[in-house]
Amino acid sequence: MDILTNYTFQIVALGSVILAVAAAPVGAFSVYKGQSLIGDAIGHSTFPGIILAYMAFATRSPVILLAGAILAGAASYALIQLAHRDKRLGLDANLAIFLSGFFGLGMALKSFIQGNPDYAGASQAGLGTYIFGQAAYMLEADVLLIAAISALVLTLLLLFYKELKLFVFDAEYAEVVGLPCRLLNLLLLVMTIAVIGIGIKAVGAILISSFLIIPCVAANQWSNNFARVLLLSSLIGAVSALVGTYISTLEQGMSTGPSIILVASLIAFFSIVFGTKGILGRVLKRRHAHG
Repeated sequence: MDILTNYTFQIVALGSVILAVAAAPVGAFSVYKGQSLIGDAIGHSTFPGIILAYMAFATRSPVILLAGAILAGAASYALIQLAHRDKRLGLDANLAIFLSGFFGLGMALKSFIQGNPDYAGASQAGLGTYIFGQAAYMLEADVLLIAAISALVLTLLLLFYKELKLFVFDAEYAEVVGLPCRLLNLLLLVMTIAVIGIGIKAVGAILISSFLIIPCVAANQWSNNFARVLLLSSLIGAVSALVGTYISTLEQGMSTGPSIILVASLIAFFSIVFGTKGILGRVLKRRHAHG
């Protein structure tokens, strides 16, 4: 119980829970839109933006690094959409090309600044943690930034919930009734990039897509109601963040980000098997129907 009163645990847990509450519903929109892998590609693509922001300003200010991450993520998305116009190459192939290309660029830039005399006077410590995440080094400034961006994202989601829901489930009808589909797509993209940008320090560029996708996958096994799925995915994300942070604090050497993803994966596996729409639930329904 002493862990619960530990200041470091409280900071990390608070930041992770707030991030999870915002990331899960945003990720759910991407999952239902059939673009869950877009988050993975953008997540990997943010890494060179972080390194370039550091190289330009010689600071690890979370605001500066977030700006770099957002710009790199947006550039990656724009290039993916541009390349996708060539119908000979599928979306999956484009995602793989830009995901690995941007992440490879980030690793090359990171190697370049290591030992480079031009950056000897600036602190480079911690840049590598953005690959796999290092929530244990989360500061109050990081939590405040996460809280501010998450509040903005959730506010936009609530304000445009009906429009986004219609756009995601029936884009053609949304366009017929006069909804600005391009703006809604852009809004969804901005929210996704913003959540990824504030989340990479906690769970890393590689794992951030799991933060967006797994809670929705788990929540989808319990309800057909979209609003309930969004609320449940936020709850699952928050519980995963809290429990994962507790486990990583309790056990020395366990990273927080992977611990959170592991807990979320276990919840998702349980939901897939035992959820009302899960494997066991479907088997019982078929037996009841034939009985």
